[in-house]
Amino acid sequence: MSDQTAPSSTDQTLANLLKEDRRFEPPAELAAAANVKADAYDAARADREGFWAEQAERLTWDTRWDRVLDWDNAPFAKWYVGGRLNAAYNCVDRHVEAGRGDKVAIHWVGEPEGDTRDITYAQLKDEVSQAANALTALGVGAGDRVAIYLPMIPEAIVTMLACARIGAPHTVVFGGFSADALASRIDDCQAKVVVTADGGYRRGTASALKPAVDEARTKTDKIEKVLVVRRTGQDLSVDGEDGWDDAVDVWWHDAVGGASTEHTPEAFDAEHPLYVMYTSGTTGKPKGILHTTGGYLTGAAYTHNAVFDLKPDTDVYWCTADIGWVTGHSYIVYGPLANGVTQVLYEGTPDAPEPGRWWKIIQDYQVTLFYTAPTAIRSFMKQGHEIPDRFDMSSLRILGSVGEPINPEAYVWYRHVIGGDRTPVVDTWWQTETGAVMISPLPGVTAGKPGSAMTAIPGIEADVVDDEGNPVPNGSGGYLVVTSPWPSMLRTIWGDDDRYVDTYWSRFKKQGYYFAGDGAKKDDDGDIWVLGRVDDVMNVSGHRLSTTEIESALVSHPKVAESAVVGASDPNTGQAVVAYVILRNEAGDGGPDIVKELSDHVRKEIGPIAKPRQIMIVPELPKTRSGKIMRRLLRDVAEGRAVGDTQTLADASIMDLISAGQATSTED
Repeated sequence: MSDQTAPSSTDQTLANLLKEDRRFEPPAELAAAANVKADAYDAARADREGFWAEQAERLTWDTRWDRVLDWDNAPFAKWYVGGRLNAAYNCVDRHVEAGRGDKVAIHWVGEPEGDTRDITYAQLKDEVSQAANALTALGVGAGDRVAIYLPMIPEAIVTMLACARIGAPHTVVFGGFSADALASRIDDCQAKVVVTADGGYRRGTASALKPAVDEARTKTDKIEKVLVVRRTGQDLSVDGEDGWDDAVDVWWHDAVGGASTEHTPEAFDAEHPLYVMYTSGTTGKPKGILHTTGGYLTGAAYTHNAVFDLKPDTDVYWCTADIGWVTGHSYIVYGPLANGVTQVLYEGTPDAPEPGRWWKIIQDYQVTLFYTAPTAIRSFMKQGHEIPDRFDMSSLRILGSVGEPINPEAYVWYRHVIGGDRTPVVDTWWQTETGAVMISPLPGVTAGKPGSAMTAIPGIEADVVDDEGNPVPNGSGGYLVVTSPWPSMLRTIWGDDDRYVDTYWSRFKKQGYYFAGDGAKKDDDGDIWVLGRVDDVMNVSGHRLSTTEIESALVSHPKVAESAVVGASDPNTGQAVVAYVILRNEAGDGGPDIVKELSDHVRKEIGPIAKPRQIMIVPELPKTRSGKIMRRLLRDVAEGRAVGDTQTLADASIMDLISAGQATSTED
């Protein structure tokens, strides 16, 4: 199977190590008024297609579907067969038509202090219509692809919805990616127009974007027009070139600002491509994950309503993800706007211009629902609770976690310091490929377990299986699979059906299970604990150990804020545990015995088999701008290789520090 590796023996299951006994019951008032109650699980199991038909009624359809699911050509699904709708209409127009045009859709907060915009649904409808007319004037029609390379500004959302409005699939490329990465994605999906900006703000500095598009144009011949938002006003010239080509480049304020606000959206087939999202494979070129319209929008709207217990008339929602990642698609654009929510959109970094920026935004806008990544939570743990304690965050009622498994200590810190010990934490597992949340507690139903995503939400069927595809008993580990199709599922890899089948469906072909490479365990209650990529599981003296659990053990030490663990080749044990650790600020340098202290702590929490061969104290970990830790780079260092490609890192200089041995490194 391409893009992932797996053990070849059924007896090499993932070790079930840590035990977590803390439980947090739903607040009684929240449980009583919850959108989704416990009976939804049984109702969905009794009639899955009927359940998903009911969820699709959240949307406005131009033509109702004839058949909920066509799985005859598995694994190529068709949902809501014969149905027709428009995603932008569902996210904007229908709210205006229902008399809610004056409601704020987006509280936008720029990174520079005081740079804000409030955009109502009526204003958003006008801007999306103008952008749709402008794209049409640039030669974009239904089926044409548009690449979006923008910072976190309202124009990013406007462009996505304008593309959806005219039936042009979009591919959003994260603004931190290089010209090469941008060009390869444009080339793969053959995007004819790129929407970008002169730049964006990051930690107080204007960071250029347009020059990367100009460079990408030298690497692909697909780009016909470049639509440019003036955000920073910075000089576009590079190396004496003026950075503007009148034959190709068009200013947003001219093309969009001068366009009509009148535009009639066209209804498209439920299976019409909505967007392509590129995600890196462990081998080979990035995969263009295709999501279509009806099923994806149903999944995003349903899960946003259920998992966050959304009350659109009173809630203010904030997801901190970047538009360039799938979380930004599903839980900033399509899910929340389909549900008519008021939300916050923030351009900058969590600590700009000061460390309490996020908490000030929550206080200022009275945010009630907050969704962020464990890496961000752990970075705040490092700073301590004094900074968040300065802000009134009593408006918060639900906290969410996304991107990777959250370790129990970070979960409890998040709930206690940010949530004031009164907020449920929804620890969500899903992927670019799944399109929407698959496994999560329901805030009005589930007694949360720190570190566990718990169970599949109503309508989703997931399990943990062994090498042969058999469900593992409680207390055991294996491979996390989805056992039946779901509306927001990926339809294929753009232009490569064979790779789609091979990557996601061949591992458990006989059973027809979807498997994307994550390991998991079931606890004694049968609840699911996601352990991260199977690729990140180590084999130490025949024992399969999860990097996630060792990292969690390290972070449970009071001096530790964050850790990353990798398996390094070892002549004696096959692989050995190597840990990189960031200490909390109040711990200073940890003292002369910190490495032994941490090593002994892991031994106590898990056992001698998990004791690290090496622990390095580091100032920071190599992360992408979406917050994912690049463990392959740490593996390069641990095994003494030259460090690989660092272009997707938020700060590539950290690898220079680690590689040069400027961090504390002790063999134990």
